[in-house]
Amino acid sequence: MSHKKRIAIFASGTGSNFEAITVACEEGRVPADVVAMVCDKPAARVVERAALHGVETFAFDPKSFPSKAEMECAIADFLDERNVDLVCLAGYMRIISDTLLSRYGGRIINIHPSLLPAFQGARAVERAMEYGVKIFGVTIHYVDQTVDGGKIIAQRAFPYEGDDIDELFGLIHAVEHQLYPETITRLLAD
Repeated sequence: MSHKKRIAIFASGTGSNFEAITVACEEGRVPADVVAMVCDKPAARVVERAALHGVETFAFDPKSFPSKAEMECAIADFLDERNVDLVCLAGYMRIISDTLLSRYGGRIINIHPSLLPAFQGARAVERAMEYGVKIFGVTIHYVDQTVDGGKIIAQRAFPYEGDDIDELFGLIHAVEHQLYPETITRLLAD
């Protein structure tokens, strides 16, 4: 009898990718269970979403820890207690350091709203639009010590020549919500 893989999702905001992954798991499209959600902003909407799905949450104020290393140790302990197999960053706006990578390296993936290696880091969509990009996209990659520099797992591109940032974000989210569950499914099958 095979056991479903156990996923933790890290998020800092509304949690639309958390929702997409969790629903895909609940519907059986992803052969896994979301067993944990980590959030560095206790008032973020994703905390409510996790509660609605019955997902255990570790929501914290980073300033409550004496150091980043101690914060990441607490996160890793939370993951260990839930036997997490895969960590999916979904709008988690903190850089993962060696403390967490030493325990979960090779099992942490991230979604980024650009076709990496272009527009790494924060405000990628806005910077791409300011630059005049005509082909936008989404990248899923492994997390390493670099900012959005880990090995690319999947990418999906689409054309956009408008100038409405909200419309563009809507298109990006639609791609993310499809690509992330598909990619997780593929990774878990390997």
